[in-house]
Amino acid sequence: MRVALTILLMLSVFEMIGVKITAFAALLAGAGLAIGAALNGSLGNFAGGVMMLLFKPFKVGDMIEAQGQTGVVLEQGIFNTIILTADNKTAILPNGPLSTGTIINYTSHGNLRVDLTMAIAPDMDIAKAREVAIAAMKQHPKVLDTPTPEVSVLKVGDGMVTLAIRPYTTQPDYWDVYFGVQELVKNAWDANGVAGPVPHRVLIQK
Repeated sequence: MRVALTILLMLSVFEMIGVKITAFAALLAGAGLAIGAALNGSLGNFAGGVMMLLFKPFKVGDMIEAQGQTGVVLEQGIFNTIILTADNKTAILPNGPLSTGTIINYTSHGNLRVDLTMAIAPDMDIAKAREVAIAAMKQHPKVLDTPTPEVSVLKVGDGMVTLAIRPYTTQPDYWDVYFGVQELVKNAWDANGVAGPVPHRVLIQK
């Protein structure tokens, strides 16, 4: 306000001494438009930050997926939200698009399902493969007993039976379970004679 009043006072003085201020007025108008355009994005981010602080779709420490990024929220600012991705990169998300886009919160429910797919040979016993996989998942110390781990047939074709391997865990242990369960199930299948698919090709001679 002080700067604006000072400029108005100077323009008034110039007009009183006979200096034409039309050019100054045009310059000020152009500067105002430029400043308004520059602040447009910032004001949108500010409004988005206020909305998220009011409605709290997530909090610091939650794992979220938004704007093409997935990671743990490190900081909620008024203009930006900072998350840490799984590959240890810092992603800074502007609050304007973040507040109007889709936000998936992996933490708010309390437990998190880990979705894995593993395949077995088409001639293997599916029931046996399911039993062995569930027993193997329960050996992982960070897999929850409730809800119980699940194994379902996802697809039959392409020379294999693809199984959906679904253990449950908490958000901080997601990646430990994601990688650890695959190793446990693979080793358990090998030990119990459950073979994986063998890639093959059909050659036709013309």
